[in-house]
Amino acid sequence: MGNYPISGNHSTDGFTANALVIIDDHTYLELLSFTHPADSYPPSSPRHQHKWAARAPGWIDYAFLGNGILDEGPQRISDVINGRWRRETKLYNEEVGGGRTREDGVKLEWVISAPAENHGLLPFFCGDVTDRQLRVPTRPDSNTTHPSGARGVAHIRILVKSDEFQLVADQLSAVIDAKPFERLEGTAKWHLSTLNGLRSPTLVVSIPESGEEEDFLRENTEPNIYEVAFWVGEKGKLGSVLSPFGRIVWVK
Repeated sequence: MGNYPISGNHSTDGFTANALVIIDDHTYLELLSFTHPADSYPPSSPRHQHKWAARAPGWIDYAFLGNGILDEGPQRISDVINGRWRRETKLYNEEVGGGRTREDGVKLEWVISAPAENHGLLPFFCGDVTDRQLRVPTRPDSNTTHPSGARGVAHIRILVKSDEFQLVADQLSAVIDAKPFERLEGTAKWHLSTLNGLRSPTLVVSIPESGEEEDFLRENTEPNIYEVAFWVGEKGKLGSVLSPFGRIVWVK
C-alpha cells in the first residue's frame, strides 16, 4: 500500500503492537501483531482471552468510527443500536475504554463498542477520546499517498452461510440504521461514509458464489472478510490478487 505513518505503538495491556496504513479518504488499515507468542505467558494470563488470540493471520476484523461516549445514555452506540434492534438478545455489549502509547510517549485513548457474543459478523466501533489526528494523522499528504494509487476503500465483502444471510442482513440494517440500497437473493449492499466524503464505500454481505468462496468460508472464522477493494487515482494500479487470507482488488 505505501507508508506506515505510525509504527511501534503498544496497547495499554502490553499484549499487542500496531501500525496504521492511512488512506486518502481517512480510512485506514491496521496492521496488528502480538508482541510475544502465547507460550511466553502463564496459563492464567489475560493474553489467552484476547479477542484476537485464536485468529489466524489475515483480515481479522473491521470497524466503524465511534463517538467516544463511554457512559450509558441516549448517545452511547451500544444503547442506540440495541434500542433499534428491540429483540431479546442485544447486538452490542457495553462500551469499554482502550488506549495505546506512541513511541514519542503521547497517550491515545478511545472507546470500543463491540458486538455481543455470537455476533462476530458485525463491526466494532472505535471512537476517539483524544484528538483523532494523534492516532490517525492524515497530514501531511505524504501520510496518505501510496505507490498503488489507492485513495480509498471501494467495498468490503463479507461471506455468510445461506441460512445466516437473512439474520445478518437484518442485524446490519440495525447497525447502519438503513436498509440495503440493493438486495438480491443472497446479496445485500449498504452505502457507508467517510470523514472527508471523497467516495462512499460499500459494505457487501453475500453467500458464496463459487467453490473458491465456499472453501474460504469453510476454512476461516468470522467475520469472514473475503474481499477488500480500493479505488485508485488516474495512474493507480488496477486488478486483483488472491492471497491466502482473501482477495484484494483495485478499481477506478
